[in-house]
Amino acid sequence: MTLRHLIAFGLSGLLCVAFNPAAQATNDHDNHDAPVGLLQAVRDATKDFRDVTVATGAGYASLGSCVTGPEHGAMGIHYANFPLIFDGLIDASTPELLIYEQRGSRLFFVGVEFLVLADQWDASHPGGEPPVLMGQHFQFVGTPNRYRLPAFYELHVWAWRDNRFGTFVDWNPDVSCAEYNPQ
Repeated sequence: MTLRHLIAFGLSGLLCVAFNPAAQATNDHDNHDAPVGLLQAVRDATKDFRDVTVATGAGYASLGSCVTGPEHGAMGIHYANFPLIFDGLIDASTPELLIYEQRGSRLFFVGVEFLVLADQWDASHPGGEPPVLMGQHFQFVGTPNRYRLPAFYELHVWAWRDNRFGTFVDWNPDVSCAEYNPQ
């Protein structure tokens, strides 16, 4: 087989995959390679929260705003579980916050945020190391901050919406607050 035949064969195979609707992803979260680690753990633990009524039934409540950063996209609408926020613990199966994006009259589940207050974490971890969950390091947010919280550690996981900046980055350029309606 000549080089010309090999190239033609390779391109024809690529075109078959590229134009095969069955081979194309239908959901944002299907665009990843097989998820592993924390991403898979979050998806497994939160799949039922794609229905916001299940989330509210599990103790999550809207914080009544949509977090946006025009230069970076948005974080979305946070639903908090206050007992989890104030327990001083982190667990991949119980995120402290769920994140939704409003499109029209529907809320779409896009990710989660793990959050632990710095005083609580530091008191039970005297080595001074920030939290790490399944290999992912938390970020420190000091006080004062825009959220009016005491200093805390946080980690976002974009489990249900792709983020071209990265799965564990705070801001998602493909999430918007443009259609947010607190009603």
